[in-house]
Amino acid sequence: MEIITKNKVVKATLGSILSLAIMSLTPAIAAASEANLKIPNLSQGQNNLLLWGIVVCVLGMLFGLYQFMKVKGIRAHKSMLDVADTIYETCKTYLIQQGKLLCILFVFIGFCIAFYFGFLQKMSLSGVLLILGWTVLGILGSYSVAWYGIRMNTLANSRTAFVSLEKKPLKLLNIALDAGMSIGVVLVCVELIMMLIILLFVPRELAGASFIGFAVGESLGASALRIAGGIFTKIADIGSDLMKIVFGIKEDDPRNPGVIADCTGDNAGDSVGPTADGFETYGVTGVALVTFIVLAVQPNLTGILLTWIFVMRILMIITSVASFYINRALSQARFSGKDDFDFEQPLTSLVWITSIFSIVGTFAVSYYMLGPSSGVPAELQNLWLVLSIIISCGTLGAALIPEFTKIFTSPNSKHVAEVVKASREGGPSLNILSGLVAGNFSSFWIGMVFILLMFIAYYASGFGLSEIMIYPSIFAFGLVAFGMLGMGPVTIAVDSYGPVTDNAQSIYELSLIETIPKIKEHIQKEFNFKPDFDKAKHYLEANDGAGNTFKATAKPVLIGTAVVGATTMIFSLILVIKDVLGVQPEEILTLLNPYTIFGLLAGGCVIYWFTGASTQAVSTGAYRAVEYIKKNIQLDENASQKAATEKSKEVVKICTQYAQQGMFNIFIAIFSFTLAFSCLSAPIASKDSVALFIAYLISIAVFGLFQAVFMANAGGCWDNAKKVVEVDLQEKGTNLHEATVVGDTVGDPFKDTSSVALNPIIKFTTLFGLLAMEIAISESFRNIAPYAGAIFLLIGLIFVWRSFYGMRIPTKE
Repeated sequence: MEIITKNKVVKATLGSILSLAIMSLTPAIAAASEANLKIPNLSQGQNNLLLWGIVVCVLGMLFGLYQFMKVKGIRAHKSMLDVADTIYETCKTYLIQQGKLLCILFVFIGFCIAFYFGFLQKMSLSGVLLILGWTVLGILGSYSVAWYGIRMNTLANSRTAFVSLEKKPLKLLNIALDAGMSIGVVLVCVELIMMLIILLFVPRELAGASFIGFAVGESLGASALRIAGGIFTKIADIGSDLMKIVFGIKEDDPRNPGVIADCTGDNAGDSVGPTADGFETYGVTGVALVTFIVLAVQPNLTGILLTWIFVMRILMIITSVASFYINRALSQARFSGKDDFDFEQPLTSLVWITSIFSIVGTFAVSYYMLGPSSGVPAELQNLWLVLSIIISCGTLGAALIPEFTKIFTSPNSKHVAEVVKASREGGPSLNILSGLVAGNFSSFWIGMVFILLMFIAYYASGFGLSEIMIYPSIFAFGLVAFGMLGMGPVTIAVDSYGPVTDNAQSIYELSLIETIPKIKEHIQKEFNFKPDFDKAKHYLEANDGAGNTFKATAKPVLIGTAVVGATTMIFSLILVIKDVLGVQPEEILTLLNPYTIFGLLAGGCVIYWFTGASTQAVSTGAYRAVEYIKKNIQLDENASQKAATEKSKEVVKICTQYAQQGMFNIFIAIFSFTLAFSCLSAPIASKDSVALFIAYLISIAVFGLFQAVFMANAGGCWDNAKKVVEVDLQEKGTNLHEATVVGDTVGDPFKDTSSVALNPIIKFTTLFGLLAMEIAISESFRNIAPYAGAIFLLIGLIFVWRSFYGMRIPTKE
């Protein structure tokens, strides 16, 4: 926080944000405004059904607690437990710093909410406090699951490292997967129970505003944690990795002060960020569908469809846990007793079992709730099959997308083999070029998957949905995004698998367990098995490769939900334009309108600036980290072989400093651009200008999707190419290894900083943009909106300038 508070422009910036925030709550009382959503009263039967959903959520949380205690109860050697505790303590320090920053951001948002509802809408104090409370709960939801994620992972990492000595690879896999399932199920249950409480117990006149407050809160928390975590982890990772080339030291050498920071970063970027991001993803996608149903569906059917949507969300908890146990039994039958197997196989089978089980459950429960014998109105009884097909497109996509991702990122893929082959002959240059090829091809094929799934959903929406709602294709796209989350606990579980396996490998080296006198005898006496150190290192490296692959597979799924779901959120904006300006959107949303082209170009500009700015923060921070490590690393024979705690803390401090500065610049610029382009869309001379902001949001989503997939999969390909050289080829310390390390350091900010942060950026821009556009076109503000837009555009450009020139590597005379 020090680097932010000392900055010369902070006071002016915060003042601008405050005025911006007040403006964002200037009256925009359109009939379609999300702030005025009127959630319908549910029947007694619907209430009872959803109350059982709360019971399922509580049972799911107990399952997560059981998995937590199960992992915690596994014994490990003290040397490894001590390292894990050190990592957890540094993670705590980082998260506390992020919590302070979130408190500052909430002050502005809280003021805005109180001003809008209390002053402009004359709402009672109790109502304002209720909405503020749900905003806080949204932030705390993202923040608390991040805490749970790092605690779970830092318990599992040391146990995984120690169990590797047993020569039982299945047990090794199960520990990391148990931890991942605990995080995945708890995350979804916490999010769902909060939304069910809003739906069931909050007064109808406040429920819609509470949903929006909750979504804004969790989106804010996830954006901050994802961006900062992505910057932090890659500063540390690059700083640590480059020492292998500079000094020729081994992976995770305890003498390298960057290793502890790297382990902390694995959790900051690959645990804190994804869990907060996942929490937000499920919440915002749910709110988008709730919004659509309330605004676009026949009033007599809204309660039924809302209940159906939430039952589908409850169902995914049941199917995910059941699939987890089915897969555990199958893995036991296939791999028990084997001393080696491909760690990707049981993870792949878990994803497919869950997908199939979820699809079957979707059809069965939809038939029961909406089918011919369900008692619902006749116009819905024929739609159970259509709705099931549409939502199943997303569920199938959540399994198909990982398969297409593995083609480009798995250690077994031809693209990864191509990177290795190119690196052997052409060094770092051809390594980087071949990785870029893999990323580009992956964007093409995964884009084609999205087109196929969305076309099927669009086609299915033509069979009767138009009779009960307007814009049925938009609802279909939202259901596809919703279906991608239908196996949410498992998607999060395989994503969380990665930081555990990554940390486990580091903990093994940092513990120096092989150098402890009479360690073999001690382990045999204390833990009743004979350790195999060579096999353990092989298991940990191979398992880390599987973790890399499945970290990569989860990213396009979460990014895809942001893009596909954004179409549903933009629907509300379309309704605002219709109601306030009295124009049909299709009359102005055309490529013949120059403002549409301007908006598409502006969105593309922002996406490419964002990926550059986030990478710049990593580049400058890594420069500082490398500079410090090179000056302070002790490699002489008389130096201690243990990790230097104080030096490690200094590297963590550098990472935190640049993560927060980079995130601050990026967040203010994104915030300002959203207001700028919405205000510049205000219709003064012509109503054609409103197309500018809608095109801007569409461009952010589309450019963001392909840029994110390209960067994530190129990075994953480089990462596992290095892993192939280390594990399969056993060529550490060679020129080939150095070439793949260079490629991996290029891929680090690609896959774990820029690409992953685009998911919350897309959702935040769209969610906040809906309200921003309401301001711009409201009759009381539209005449001065262009002038305000120019001011906000200038603020955004200042922070674009700061994101590079304020953070560039200093040149020495």
